[in-house]
Amino acid sequence: MNLMTNRFEPCNKAVVLLCSYLCTIILKQSNMKPKIWTLILAFFATFTVCTAQHTHTTARMLGTDTVLIVEHNVMMPTADGVRLATDVYRLKDAHPGPTLVARTPYGKEEFARRSRPTDLERFLKAGYNIVIQDVRGRYDSEGLFVPHVYETADGLDCFDWITRQAWSNGLIGTMGGSYVGGTQWLPARENPAALKAMIPEVTFSDMYEGNTHPGGVKVLHDLRWTAASILPDIVRRREKAGETTPQIHELPDVATVLDVLPPASHPMIQKYTPFYKEWLNHPTADTYWDSISPNAGYSNITAPAMNISGWYDIFVWGTLQNYRGMKESGRGNGRCQKLIIGPWAHGDFSGHFPERDFGKQASSQAIDLDGIKLRWYNRWMKGVPNGIDTEDPVLIFVMGADEWRTEKDWPLPDTEYTAFYLHSDGAANSSKGHGSLSLIPPTDEPADTYVYDPMNPVPTIGGQVILPGENAWGPRDQQEVEERKDVLVYTTPALTEAVEVTGNVSLRLFISSDAPDTDFSAKLVDVFPDGRAMILTNGILRARYRNGFKQAALMKEGEVYELDINLLATANVFLPGHRIRLEVASSNFPQFARNSNTGGNVAEESAAQYRKATNTIHHSEAHPSRLILPIIKR
Repeated sequence: MNLMTNRFEPCNKAVVLLCSYLCTIILKQSNMKPKIWTLILAFFATFTVCTAQHTHTTARMLGTDTVLIVEHNVMMPTADGVRLATDVYRLKDAHPGPTLVARTPYGKEEFARRSRPTDLERFLKAGYNIVIQDVRGRYDSEGLFVPHVYETADGLDCFDWITRQAWSNGLIGTMGGSYVGGTQWLPARENPAALKAMIPEVTFSDMYEGNTHPGGVKVLHDLRWTAASILPDIVRRREKAGETTPQIHELPDVATVLDVLPPASHPMIQKYTPFYKEWLNHPTADTYWDSISPNAGYSNITAPAMNISGWYDIFVWGTLQNYRGMKESGRGNGRCQKLIIGPWAHGDFSGHFPERDFGKQASSQAIDLDGIKLRWYNRWMKGVPNGIDTEDPVLIFVMGADEWRTEKDWPLPDTEYTAFYLHSDGAANSSKGHGSLSLIPPTDEPADTYVYDPMNPVPTIGGQVILPGENAWGPRDQQEVEERKDVLVYTTPALTEAVEVTGNVSLRLFISSDAPDTDFSAKLVDVFPDGRAMILTNGILRARYRNGFKQAALMKEGEVYELDINLLATANVFLPGHRIRLEVASSNFPQFARNSNTGGNVAEESAAQYRKATNTIHHSEAHPSRLILPIIKR
């Protein structure tokens, strides 16, 4: 049932201005009493404001005796005068209550529509108001969209505005994932008094190493995000402003965008998304990234946060950083953190993938994730002593065993970091080669060599990605990739007993190259008895950043260097009969941009400047390359 109240249909601003102009002329020519003209002008002023804002209110029944009021497109003013379109959800005749806030670049109506079926209504019925806002420069909001740059100030303005509303009791919690998780963390760094609880999902921490440049290598999921999620609204807004723009169906295909060399030259970036060019112009971890990175303000945050992610999420490392960083640096209640990680991808909390199904118990509904969130809000925003702050803070899904488990902390306190050394007879190329993993350190063994051709990169197949195409993310079989000669494969014998790997995974790799710079990528793989090689996690490092991400250092031909490659994290039981496998290569495209191997500015180089690199992996007594796994023995 829908009840419509106080609705102002939008109309052409030109009509409103014309009416006002005519009213003024009539006023000059008329001898009507001033009071009458005051009323007429007041009417036109009110009409102009309301139609310009496109504001209207709707109501509908929630159950048999509860009425939901939604105020659409309330134009909230910011400190610099830009107005942000805001939808307010609240129960009719309710006492002033706490408010949950989501600030999104994807459209506030779309955010409400895509929320899980019980999400918003469950929180409303529990006594919370909900505010959903289009961030600056997106959809119905005014201003220019520059990702992350305005979210701190605009978020604080939003909180302040809410506390002054009649339906608010001054207490605020935040919600939402991905970019919307960032719009929670960034204003939280200023420690606003009204902010009492956060639930950031699948979101970032360090904007450089944890988002745009993991391992110093430019990811391309954000270019895909720019083309698929951001560009259409930019074009729509420019068309509305009278600019000549391509039709939506003429916008660049996402796959085409990912293929362009050099990336900085793409017309989309040049004309519509200069912010992406700005990201390319900062290939090192300089101070540019601090203003938009949550981890730059951990020590000033007091709001407790429930951090949610998935083992196949592009931001699983950021989620772990946020949890750990706040536990170590957060002020007061900032140390009250919760961590939940399921067998999920960036936009999929089902636990079901075409090549791997983790069972009915794997979904967010199975653990009543919304109920857990509600307990979190109730504890910190209503003071309900429900015990969520005294329970084990970590809830993870352990793959292989396919079960949920609570833990005392992350990393798990009883972790045993164990080295698995690389071995071969100098021919570990492809799964048909002779590479192996062992707990025994190497002695004198020949190195493994391959040629990396950036014009024929190793393709991305699954993992922690968000790319176009069916079945693009999650657990995928790597057997096709492992047939390539530019992929080195190291595998244990079949396991006689289960081995649990839960925690942060890293690779200490001794390398050399004939190129001044190149990349080294790696994957941890669970090999099933039937031969399926299912990816668990992966990482990459640009060799020029082997000493840190703030300054580049090129290589000398033939000299051996030690690299520390972050393979992020996982939780998996390798069952008896399975094998543990490591893949090493120099590309994983299009998850990561290709290295030109020249040592130059990759973002500005054309395909003609790219060169091949002959890369070598050393495993000997002097250079013991090793995979370091977090083993859990219980």
